[in-house]
Amino acid sequence: MTAWLQLVQITRKDLLIEARSGEALLVTTPFGAVALLFVPLAVGTDTPLLREIGPGLYWVVVLLFGLLVTLRHSAVDTPAQIALLRLCGVHPVVRLAGRAVASALLLLAFELLLVPVTVALYDPAPHGWPWLLVVLPLVATGLGLLGTLAGALAQGLDGRTTLGPVLVLPLAVPLLLGATQAPRAAALGHAPWPWLLLMLTVDLIAVLALLLGAPHLEEVA
Repeated sequence: MTAWLQLVQITRKDLLIEARSGEALLVTTPFGAVALLFVPLAVGTDTPLLREIGPGLYWVVVLLFGLLVTLRHSAVDTPAQIALLRLCGVHPVVRLAGRAVASALLLLAFELLLVPVTVALYDPAPHGWPWLLVVLPLVATGLGLLGTLAGALAQGLDGRTTLGPVLVLPLAVPLLLGATQAPRAAALGHAPWPWLLLMLTVDLIAVLALLLGAPHLEEVA
């Protein structure tokens, strides 16, 4: 079996596990929607204020709850399953890459599910929305890669549930900045390419870290 076919099969396995359990999306998505609902309850019916802060709050919720999605998804494999993958000749890079692809797809679904909730609660201005077709995959890919690396680094540790967010949040700040500023720049008539390039750079650095660090993370685990 080629490395690409192994990657596809690992991604398929992780998505099937999530489809059967629903723990990452069916549990986390309602909590994300409730978090978006709390702010209008606290602020009141100040529509201009809600319209202004809505996109930023959306990305904050995506970042914080998206970490729960990818870290929970990274914890599904038991040590026995990982040992079995090693015996089957699956390279550590392939295993983590398949996990990252599955996490990115789950995060993209999480983002899309929260979009109508944000529109209904905050009624944000529609300017710059077409750029979300680029921003959403970039953020999902970056968070999926960073969460997978953090999950592999903290694998087997007692405090992995707290260590994972501590590792990922500082690295995800450029993704948050790019996601909030790219549509805003487009709405003001400026090219959002610098912000998109910033997010793409984070994704590429995360890919490079996965390629170079996966074998060492496997040894540590």
